[in-house]
This record gives sequence, structure tokens and C-alpha cells, in this order.
Amino acid sequence: MTPAITQWAARYARPWWGATETTTAPRDGDIPVVEADLDPAAVSRLVQSVLDHTNETAPYAGATMVYRYDDEDCTVSAAQPGLDLAYHYRPQARCMHIVGCTETAVATAAARFARELMRARLFADGWHVLHASAAVRGDGETVLVLGDKGAGKTTTALTLARSGNWKLLANDRVFARVEDDGRVRILPWPSAAAIGLGLLDALGVYDDVRSRLLAGEQLHPTQDKAVTAALTAGARQPLRNSAGKELKVQFFPDQLPWLGLELATEGYAARVLVPRVAPAAQPALADADRRGIQPGDFFTSTSDDRYTDVFRLIDLTPSAAAQREALATVLGALPRQRLMLNHDIKANSDLLRSL
Repeated sequence: MTPAITQWAARYARPWWGATETTTAPRDGDIPVVEADLDPAAVSRLVQSVLDHTNETAPYAGATMVYRYDDEDCTVSAAQPGLDLAYHYRPQARCMHIVGCTETAVATAAARFARELMRARLFADGWHVLHASAAVRGDGETVLVLGDKGAGKTTTALTLARSGNWKLLANDRVFARVEDDGRVRILPWPSAAAIGLGLLDALGVYDDVRSRLLAGEQLHPTQDKAVTAALTAGARQPLRNSAGKELKVQFFPDQLPWLGLELATEGYAARVLVPRVAPAAQPALADADRRGIQPGDFFTSTSDDRYTDVFRLIDLTPSAAAQREALATVLGALPRQRLMLNHDIKANSDLLRSL
């Protein structure tokens, strides 16, 4: 594994999880391990090996993955032909070997799968993934922001994190678990952060981000080329694809301080906000109807359409379902408010400071 690949993974794990480098080689099976290599010849061979056998397909990180299970030697082989990536996973050793043709593709895949292995380990320890943004106050109390796509979760969390004594814990997903004292502990999901052009402009950071891009800074490679072109040209209006989905600027976690944000590494859930953004509305907070936490607020191995559990990392046991129900019960008892926001960031910030 080249230094560039490990450094790429550190850009996720260091800011969110406080990860540090080590020179100690892990024993086989001792902890989950990801090995990654640049090896075009091996990619061709492994991709063809998967395609030549009976296989299945699934979406994985925005691209099609073809995979097969070998019950005889208990391994999983997979490939993403469109990305020139191949995978070989040995569950008994908890070791994933990834090969690819370009450093960027291999580094991205290795960082992503390292997170997936840690997700499985956290899941085994009772953690679950919520579709939520979050911000943490100086005393550790955390506001969870729940809602469907486009509801304003990112706008709420970023605005709050820039308002006084708050830090950003998560942009789109969090790990959550009920601790022995009955509180819900929250950890960040380390990933790139997607922020729309219009929101960057409203936050007053568009010009700085654009200047950095023009000066040669590289944003996350999953960013659509149309977004890079719009930033380069100085376009500030929201950008959408043919299906109407907003295309956003993609930041590495260690680039979020560009936006005037400090990152938090943990917190304890104290309040739930359910936002809505309406340009002509007056920013307001109101007590919410007791809707509680719904199944759709959780990401599970069966509902997550972006990180499909192709490698069978998540153990779906009855105890896991019971833990999720207990978590939903505790979160459902927290103070819950509806939040109305508009496009006036100052007015939104003034309101959120009241929290």
C-alpha cells in the first residue's frame, strides 16, 4: 500500500475519529485490515474471473458492483468494471484486498472499505446509523437534525455549527448507541461533505472555495465535473442534473475548516430538529408533533442503497433489531421541534443561536 493511499484514508479518519498513524503491523485476523495495490494486470484478471462465473450485481458507492461468493474457500470476489477496481475479501481473516489502475480510484475504495469494516465492528458493539446531520455544543450536548433528502439537514447543521459555541459532528449520517447511563452517544460517519453552490454563497464562503480551486486545490473526486466547471466559471445558482437532483460541491473532511467550521468527534443527543426550507418563510421554531423516530430514519444493510452490504459485513441478529428499537425509543423521548428556515443565513443563525 503506497503512502498516498494511506494518507487518503487519513483524510477521513483523522478529522472525524482522531485516528493516528502506526508502524505496528497487525496480526492476521487481529483487527480488520484493508490492503490496496496499483496493479492493472491483476484488475483485468480478477474482473474477468468474477464475470466468468455465476454472479450477482448491486449498486455500491454510485457504481455497479458485480460479485460472487465462493462457499468452498469462504471468500467474496467483486469488481466494479466501470471503475477498473477489483476486490477479494477473506471474512475469516477480516482482510480485504483491493486492486485498481489509478491511485485515486484505489485510494477512494480503500478509504471507503476501511470505514465499512469499522462500521461492521461498531454495529457488532450496538451502534446504528441514522440519516441525520448533527452539531455539538461545547458541553457535548448534540442537536440531531432529521428529515428526508432536501429537507434542510445540511443547511441547519452548517448554520448551527457556525453560530457561537457549536461544532459540526456530521453532515448526513451519524452512528448512535444507547449507553449504560441511558443517554444516546453520537459518533460521526467519516465521509465527504456535499454542499450546494447556493448554500456556499449564502454562507459567504463561495469566493474562498472558488479561489482555492483556481489556485490548484483538489476537491473530492466524486464531485460532478459540471460542479467543478460552475465553480471555475463563478456560477452561484444551484445546479441540477437531468433528473432534478442537485449537484453539490464535495469536500474532504479536512477541507471543512475552509467553511469556518470546527469538527467534533462525539456528543450526546439532547434535542431533535425537523427542518424545512421555504424562501419566503419567517425563520421559526415550534414544538413538533410526537412523530418519533421512524424506521426510515435508520440506515440498515437492507435499506442503504449507496453502501450495499455486498461483503456480508453486518450481522442481522434479533438482538440488533431490539437495540435499534431501544435507540428509537430513547431518541423519540427527546425534545423535538419543527424548524422553519429561509435563504437568509443571518436570520437563520440568529434563530439557531437561541438554542
